Amino acid sequence: MTRADATRARLLEAATEEFSRYGIAGARVDRIAAAAQANKNLIYVHYTNKETLFRAVFEAHVVRLLGEVPFSATDLPAYAGQLYEFFLDNPRLLRLAGWFRLEQGDYDEAVAAIARSNADKVAAIARAQADGRVDGRYPADVVLTLVLATAAAWGSGNPATVQTYDGPDPKIVRLAIEAAVRGVVAGKDSAA
Repeated sequence: MTRADATRARLLEAATEEFSRYGIAGARVDRIAAAAQANKNLIYVHYTNKETLFRAVFEAHVVRLLGEVPFSATDLPAYAGQLYEFFLDNPRLLRLAGWFRLEQGDYDEAVAAIARSNADKVAAIARAQADGRVDGRYPADVVLTLVLATAAAWGSGNPATVQTYDGPDPKIVRLAIEAAVRGVVAGKDSAA
């Protein structure tokens, strides 16, 4: 790794932390540079501005998610469980996604990459439904949205979830997520 690559990696890591905490508007280039132990001007050399740096951070994490969590239309419960564990291990990703929706929703390149990935998943689920391997009572896009939302519901301290003092046992949460998805895709009304 070259010195420039190492600096860029430190900047991305520091920016990931800063943006996940404060979003774009609240993030400060000075704090990013200090945390990365880099000259503030290097941010502008490598990324032009704060918005471009945010986009680089967001893209890096989305690409990582798409590459690390294998999708299987015929085993959606396991996919949901793996997504949950990925979000548990990478809580900043869901916070970045929230900031992205609030502050960068018009960023076409990232939206297009996510849309392509989701369209491929919807098509695979529809094929599995047509083949009888996944229950077809719900449209494929509804099924995918349910899987994604269920897996993400517990990530990054979502205030909509009920938390005990120490937090829920991740193993139990994963089992519950998989059971909920199984109930939908297996054509059962309960997770039994």
